[in-house]
Amino acid sequence: MDILATFGLFVGSLIANTLASLAGGGAGLLQLPLLIFLGLAFSVALATHKVASVALGLGAAIRHCRSGNLSPVLTVYVTLAGAAGVIAGANLILFIPGPTAEGLLGVFIILLGLYSRARKTLGHEANPKHRDTLGMVIGCVGLSVIGVLNGSLTAGTGLFVTLFLVRWFGLDYKQAVALTLVSVGLFWNGLGAITLAIAGADIYWPWIPALLAGSLLGGYFGAYMADKYSNKLIKIAFELLTFAVGIKLLVGVL
Repeated sequence: MDILATFGLFVGSLIANTLASLAGGGAGLLQLPLLIFLGLAFSVALATHKVASVALGLGAAIRHCRSGNLSPVLTVYVTLAGAAGVIAGANLILFIPGPTAEGLLGVFIILLGLYSRARKTLGHEANPKHRDTLGMVIGCVGLSVIGVLNGSLTAGTGLFVTLFLVRWFGLDYKQAVALTLVSVGLFWNGLGAITLAIAGADIYWPWIPALLAGSLLGGYFGAYMADKYSNKLIKIAFELLTFAVGIKLLVGVL
């Protein structure tokens, strides 16, 4: 790859991951199609994207740890709750027709955005709930299901986690985005990348440095913006990205 193409890959990764870090998911909206456009097969692009997305979580974690938006206990809980689902999903994707799965995911993600838009004050303020044993068990099941989607599909599953944390556990958007980016971006995506590699998917390592740089900086910049701006603005960013990701997935299967 020449210098111009490498720079374009870096810029695309930077933009995608900055938006994802601000809204709580959706980096694959731009990054995965970019990898395919530049010549990678779908499975190779997916595995390469998963590896690069780990840096998104790392960049966001650096900023959110400094700002105090992260709950260590909930971070460990979300990470472990979805781990088995991520591994299962990364293996299932080898047998599920991609277009069918992506079309359904697109519909669900658009519905997430519509639900958030309809609930005008959702996530504006933290309202802790479902922290008892039964609530945590149900939350674990929900996160495990989302983990399957994360392991098997390409974009938008972080948005599921963000809204789930807001709706079920009563986090505000700022807290939910921080938790999603670290648990999903850093740990779930890392686990998914390892599982895909073990399952036989190739990773295109020559492009990894540019992608890692864009993901790391994008994760930090997006987290910086999320820390500075209000929950209302983050909610709007979340809703806009859900519509964009959902429409992109639907258009891709038509």
